[in-house]
Amino acid sequence: MTGEHLMNGFEIIPSGLRALKAVPAVALALVLITALGACDRVPLASTAGTVPGSGSGTGTGTGTGGGTGSTGYSGPAAANADVLSFQTNLWANIRGSDRCGGCHKAGGQAPLFARSDDVNLAYQATGPLVNFTDPAQSELVLKVGGGHNCFLTSAQDCANMMTTWVKAWIGGTSSAAAGIVLTPPPDQGVGGGKLFPADSSQFQTLLWSPILRRFCSDCHRPDAATPQTPYFASSDPAQAYVAAQPKISLNTPSQSRFVVRLRDQFHHCWVTAAGGAADCPGSAAAMLAAITSYANQIPVTNADPTLVLSRALSLRQGTPASGASRYDANVIAKYEFKTGTGSTAYDTSGVAPAADLTLSGGIGWVSGWGISIGAGGAAQASTSTSQRLAQMIQSSGEYSIEVWATPANVSQTDAYIVTYSGDNTNRNMTLGQHAMQYEARTRSSNTDNNGAPALLTSATGMFAQASLQHVVLTYDAVNGQQIYVNGKYTGDVDPAKGGTLGNWTSTFALVLGNETTGQRQWQGVIKFAAIHSHALTPAQVQQNFAAGVGERYYLLFNVSALTGVLQSFIMMEGSQYDSYSYLFRKPRFISLDPNATPANIPLSGIRIGLNGTIASVGQSYATVNATLGAPNYTFAGGQLLSNVGAVIAVDKGADSDLFFLSFDQLGSSSHPFVEPSIPNPPMTADNTPRPDFGIATFERVNRSMSAITGVPITNSTVAALYNSEQQSLPPAPRIDAFLAAQQTAITQLATAYCGQLVDTQSLRDAFFGTGLDASITATSAAFFGTATPNTTNRSIVINALLANAIGTNVDTTVATAAQNELNALLTRIPTLSATATVSQATKAACTAVLASAAVTLQ
Repeated sequence: MTGEHLMNGFEIIPSGLRALKAVPAVALALVLITALGACDRVPLASTAGTVPGSGSGTGTGTGTGGGTGSTGYSGPAAANADVLSFQTNLWANIRGSDRCGGCHKAGGQAPLFARSDDVNLAYQATGPLVNFTDPAQSELVLKVGGGHNCFLTSAQDCANMMTTWVKAWIGGTSSAAAGIVLTPPPDQGVGGGKLFPADSSQFQTLLWSPILRRFCSDCHRPDAATPQTPYFASSDPAQAYVAAQPKISLNTPSQSRFVVRLRDQFHHCWVTAAGGAADCPGSAAAMLAAITSYANQIPVTNADPTLVLSRALSLRQGTPASGASRYDANVIAKYEFKTGTGSTAYDTSGVAPAADLTLSGGIGWVSGWGISIGAGGAAQASTSTSQRLAQMIQSSGEYSIEVWATPANVSQTDAYIVTYSGDNTNRNMTLGQHAMQYEARTRSSNTDNNGAPALLTSATGMFAQASLQHVVLTYDAVNGQQIYVNGKYTGDVDPAKGGTLGNWTSTFALVLGNETTGQRQWQGVIKFAAIHSHALTPAQVQQNFAAGVGERYYLLFNVSALTGVLQSFIMMEGSQYDSYSYLFRKPRFISLDPNATPANIPLSGIRIGLNGTIASVGQSYATVNATLGAPNYTFAGGQLLSNVGAVIAVDKGADSDLFFLSFDQLGSSSHPFVEPSIPNPPMTADNTPRPDFGIATFERVNRSMSAITGVPITNSTVAALYNSEQQSLPPAPRIDAFLAAQQTAITQLATAYCGQLVDTQSLRDAFFGTGLDASITATSAAFFGTATPNTTNRSIVINALLANAIGTNVDTTVATAAQNELNALLTRIPTLSATATVSQATKAACTAVLASAAVTLQ
């Protein structure tokens, strides 16, 4: 059973015939990366007619084979290889009296799938309870996911664990990609919601006059000394009313942006008691009370019956979209962070004993599956459950660390994302962040107990970014350590090469976000983490990157009544982007009917609505204009309508928000959308005093750095970075509009220029002279350290930077201040990293100057 591949790696094929649990006839499989093979599940017979017990294994299964293994099983041996796989991967994990074996045992409650007297009979009883096409929809999974005899504190994690065991049995963790079965959601109408009335009098009485004008007018009005949009505190109530609406949730006042800014982000809170300090809880409560009172005045309005609407569904009525095509054949620890509450992140690898993580310090859960690690935070497994990691990795001689992570910033150094170690100087393996570089350390026959020399990604590559990234560290005896970012090998070669891992210690602990000592803090968000007992291949890394991460769903909006095509849907990928918004991507027209042949169906103007109302902002698909049908439509992949994303504000929350689509036209039905009229704000004279100094704009920053360093702006490295970061650089010279993100972009560009300057000998000699050449690869401690002879060496760098970047005809106090700062930096670098080279220290000093106000202020 095969299908036609699409350019984005998706294909739609009829659901597999080997599903034993009933699957709706209209269900199809959305397959990521590769097509599912066929089809029926046939018992596999051994040459001797039976398969003897295999004892304990080191694979992903956690149980033992037939015979008289450590489980105490003494019944008939597994009849064939499939029964043996069932026994090892599923039965051994559920037969315990504290799990399914407490009831579903011989002589107990039917079905007897956890009986201990005969694994073959248990196998037969389990078949009808498993969906072999979509294991997550198996009756076994749905039962524990609904709370039935859940053996963990979280029903979601029970479901995840049961899914892992089922997949391990049926081959879901093999190299083939698993399929995703698209099942139509329940048929339900759009419903209703609250809409802002045309009359703003109640808004003025309850919100504008007593709160917004009183506490927000210092900034959020057009005639403020430093005006900041939106102008919801404008003296014009009509203008304020329009600006305030996106910040107010009429259906769920507690989700209003006005409330969130005060309650969660402590933004400009005010004094609520005479003589007291600013009171954020009190301010948030007052704002919530005012919005609630205002919302209570507004009746529920049903969706306009003249609109052209799809049917509706909630986020979690969609089909889970992430992780189904992962390569997990050798996973020995896996953290999906689906629990969302509590102090434990469960290991859902299915390998016993589970290396569950205890969350401590500044750590919390984030929406859409993940944990946020702040100051003092760490997620740590016990040394006893971590012990098997050393045993299994030593057995294979290789490993992989895989994470989906978002660094909180690109300035943190010696920050450990994942480590299996004992203290600051003793470890087995570590993946860390060093500013804009990723760092890897592995103890082997070619490194010391701290994994030195470490592998650092190139400084000019700037691979570590403060955005969600898929980062994989692999290790094998030939290549040593290799790092992949977002599916691509960074190209950095391990200085220690490969070695043996016989010197690993099994008494260490696995930690995320810190070291066991608490002295290697990493801050950011981790959405997924896994340890593999083998080195992933480049193709497997790319496969896992393509599989994605987080709580993502395929949302099927039924449009059959509008198109006249059976089982037709507009499918979008939806996820909870953060605590306040949803992200929608790639709308696609599909039909679950393989015989459907849509032809010349007009479609235009897609808008996303929720809870009966069209969202007022974020409508990225309002300009879509397409004709559905051949040649753009195929059954295998439907018809892609747009490649862009859309962000829509949360209303009631992911458990309650009901989404639908509105169309300007679909088929023979049409209702052109009329945008609400927005009054023009009054024109006011801008008499704000302007500073005499400003920030260099993006093109000036680029040309200044080129002129200072001698590196041409056409240099491939700096040109590529400048083109990608240009929109993040200052667009205007106003210093009061300068943002931290713009400083970050300036620093990144300075790093690239300095990297090319120091790494190109002709440019380096023209800038610094030849004094650095003989020692460029030496340690900075020996060349720049505090010893007296090194003063001259530091002057080589300092004097050149002052002369070229600051100039000689400047205020001596300015030059002296810069000289002192650079001298302090060069002498401090060796104390931060004993292995830092003269090249690295020189680049750091250069970057500090080029990214400073001495260059960017004009």
